[in-house]
Amino acid sequence: MELRQLEHFLAVAEELSFTRAARRLHVVQSGVSAAIRSLERELGCALFERTSQQVRLTGAGAALLPEARATLNAAQIAKDAVRAAQDTLRGTVNVGAMASVEVVDLPALLGQLHARHPAIDVRLRLATAGSAGLAHALLRGDLDVAFLSLPERKPAEIDARELATVPLVLVVSAAHPLARRETVALADLAGEPFVDFPPGYGNREVVDRAFAAAGVVRRVALEVPDIDMGAALVRHGLGIAFLPPFAVARTPGLHVLDVHDTTLRWSMHLGTSSTRRPSSALRALLELVDLHVIAL
Repeated sequence: MELRQLEHFLAVAEELSFTRAARRLHVVQSGVSAAIRSLERELGCALFERTSQQVRLTGAGAALLPEARATLNAAQIAKDAVRAAQDTLRGTVNVGAMASVEVVDLPALLGQLHARHPAIDVRLRLATAGSAGLAHALLRGDLDVAFLSLPERKPAEIDARELATVPLVLVVSAAHPLARRETVALADLAGEPFVDFPPGYGNREVVDRAFAAAGVVRRVALEVPDIDMGAALVRHGLGIAFLPPFAVARTPGLHVLDVHDTTLRWSMHLGTSSTRRPSSALRALLELVDLHVIAL
């Protein structure tokens, strides 16, 4: 069994397409097919079910997937050790983050990493499914590190360090009837349309959990994965929202209300795998993170 075969297997398993896998590996599709056939012959079983419509992992393929990732990760660590001995740090770091999080100056962080270690290849993925999607990608091995908001009971396979905690405040349009008040209870908000992030985002989970604990049903009318867009929708009277103060400060026309029966706080974490040893490239990035945490 060769590392090249495992690399081809992993690409097909993640893309579920021989065509996309070939494009990702920068090889011809026939080369990918030949590598998979050779691996299947060596193992004595089919790793994929192939039809004209789709490619799926067999039971054997699903069993091989985590072992292939672990083997390739171990090989990369071995390469890193040799390169470190040659005083040239190389490797790849797969980074995940949410698009509208301001706890970490991510461009500055990645820029400093590149300036110090230009041979490190950084691959950045912005979340399309919130923190839940980033956590799953960490668990699958698609990401090496993620900036995400984890629930109180985080997965055991993820090591998480809290970078910052931000309060969430209730905001309404300055023209909203509630803007004449200074304080409310959660029960007062039961009939209001809310603007919030989609399920899977950490701040959405914090608010959902607070309403559930209070036994109050709320209606989320608009879901947007962007803090500034959410603030703008509230400003124009399309709903009310719980937002971090930094978003409120830069959006005129909002009124902040005190919610006297709850205090909502949203935390940002630095997540890595607790089951995979970090590569030298990942350790180099982790060493720089604290320099780029923004005081909010």
